[in-house]
Amino acid sequence: MTTTITICDTCKRDDWTSASGRTDGEALAELVEALSSDAAEVRTRRHSCLMGCSRACNVALQSPGKMAYTLGGFEPSEDVAAGLIDYAARHAASANGVVPYRDWPAAIKGHFVTRHPPLPE
Repeated sequence: MTTTITICDTCKRDDWTSASGRTDGEALAELVEALSSDAAEVRTRRHSCLMGCSRACNVALQSPGKMAYTLGGFEPSEDVAAGLIDYAARHAASANGVVPYRDWPAAIKGHFVTRHPPLPE
């Protein structure tokens, strides 16, 4: 089954400046998209505003019938992008979307904001 990473492309960290010409969310989205091209079980999409502005760079991980998660407070980096993709692949491979803590990539530990049970069918 596939897990979708939704990346907020309007997120701006507190230290954001317009010098780069893009938001921190756009920078994170570009990194995640580039690194996920080889992960068949992971899809990405962008969405403007996940309403987690106090913990910018926000992402949501979702898959039908599985626990869903919101994560935030990231710095856009290749390490973070790789951690998100690794976690999403583990989420996709799990039966219920729950990945044991021992298997979480270090780059995402401490960044979980919420989890949501699957919608009833």
